[in-house]
Amino acid sequence: MKIIANNKKANHDYFINEKYEAGIVLTGSEVKSLRINTGSIKESYIADKEGELWLTNCYIKKYSSSNDNNENTNRDRKLLITKKELNKILGASKKGGMTIVPILLYFNTKGLAKLTIGIAKGKKKQDKRHSIKDKEWSIKQQRIVKNRLI
Repeated sequence: MKIIANNKKANHDYFINEKYEAGIVLTGSEVKSLRINTGSIKESYIADKEGELWLTNCYIKKYSSSNDNNENTNRDRKLLITKKELNKILGASKKGGMTIVPILLYFNTKGLAKLTIGIAKGKKKQDKRHSIKDKEWSIKQQRIVKNRLI
């Protein structure tokens, strides 16, 4: 698995309940561009348009050797997901406070571009502080254990 882009803010801003893997409809030059790690999902989000999921505001740099002159780097890209999972995701997103968040963009072992999406609930400021505190404590515990073993 080759990771292209990671949305670090997703874990900071949301409680992620469930994760799903979705394919992405891309052009050939976009795939070539992603192979050289020129993509970002930092500011992107997932929208429901007419019963389909679309990745919006995902930045993929224009491939330098491409002859496609009118390619939009932030265009909407359709997500490919099974009907059963789509119904689960759309049903969960309709619940109060739940949203669909892109988490990870990568190439799987077969060489296909995939996107990990999560059904998430937004964190409040207090929750963010608590998660930072827990993360720092786990790092401190690891250091203590490492020093005792040496």
